[in-house]
Amino acid sequence: MTATGPCDAPGVVDVVALGESMVTFLPSRPGRLADVPSFDRGIGGAESNVVCALAAAGHPVRWVSRVGADGFGDHLVETVGSYGVDVTRVRRDPDRPTGVYFRTAGDRATDAHEVAYYRAGSAASAMSVDTVGLDAVRAGRVLHLTGITAALSAGCLGLLRALTAPAPGRPLVSFDVNHRPGLWADGNSPRVLLELARGADLVFVGEDEAAEVWGLDGVDAIRTAFPDPEVLVVKQGALGATVFDRGRVLHVPAPRVDVVAAVGAGDAFAAGFLSATLRGLPLRDRLRHGHLMAAAALTVPGDLAVPPARAHADRLAALDDGAWGRLRLGPGWTHPEDRADEEVRTP
Repeated sequence: MTATGPCDAPGVVDVVALGESMVTFLPSRPGRLADVPSFDRGIGGAESNVVCALAAAGHPVRWVSRVGADGFGDHLVETVGSYGVDVTRVRRDPDRPTGVYFRTAGDRATDAHEVAYYRAGSAASAMSVDTVGLDAVRAGRVLHLTGITAALSAGCLGLLRALTAPAPGRPLVSFDVNHRPGLWADGNSPRVLLELARGADLVFVGEDEAAEVWGLDGVDAIRTAFPDPEVLVVKQGALGATVFDRGRVLHVPAPRVDVVAAVGAGDAFAAGFLSATLRGLPLRDRLRHGHLMAAAALTVPGDLAVPPARAHADRLAALDDGAWGRLRLGPGWTHPEDRADEEVRTP
């Protein structure tokens, strides 16, 4: 699969991502939301996370969304833009607020994790085919979408259906299932997410996610349920990831990682895989770059991390299977030149 698209259109970038980003309040210490006394402000949004990571890796990218005409909207646009992302197509809504959410410090996969969303009626929920500039959305080699947007409103779902529908000259459509159960009160997520994924060219889905949403057991069952995307990437956590590409099946294990915070890894993996796809790298290296970008996110406290320099990542991705299997990445590994005791170890 190669990333092609309307490359003669004005303002074409490598990747356009469309979706809601919110101001996120991160707890100052572990504990229940009811017990945490103070929070630090950050930003959170699957799609903006992906393009921020891609921009930091040297790709021209664009984020398309809507935010409120408020201070939180200012913060989002300025912060995402500071990564080098084109934010000129983010529209300001004078009548609807920017979404915010609070979360606990724990791993999202545990029962103790809490998230409190204040996004109902947000500016981004008003995205639709009538309120978003579709030319700017389609002016990329890759268009990256997630299932989160589909859950925000009927207008957002209609927009994603339009963007994943077959059309002459459309960009390569990348779709991360990104199931968020709390956003799907109507219970329609299995049907809607499957529909959207089948309209995409490249799909990312977690093995555990597929089991939760569709009751699918194992990577082969997932591929059977998703026969249409040319490329299907099944993320398997610490075990690695499996890619299906036109009859080819390849599993690449993840390196061992000294995890600081288990947030943002899925978005970072997508960014690494997309970056390597745009560069025309082979399947194995696309998965390895996904793992490396995920490891960068896992070894910092927040969702966003500075990726390794391209030459550094390429060197690690080119390791033979034995050296790759011995690789262990810890905090600071993306900047080995700053450390006397390099945290990239191949014992």
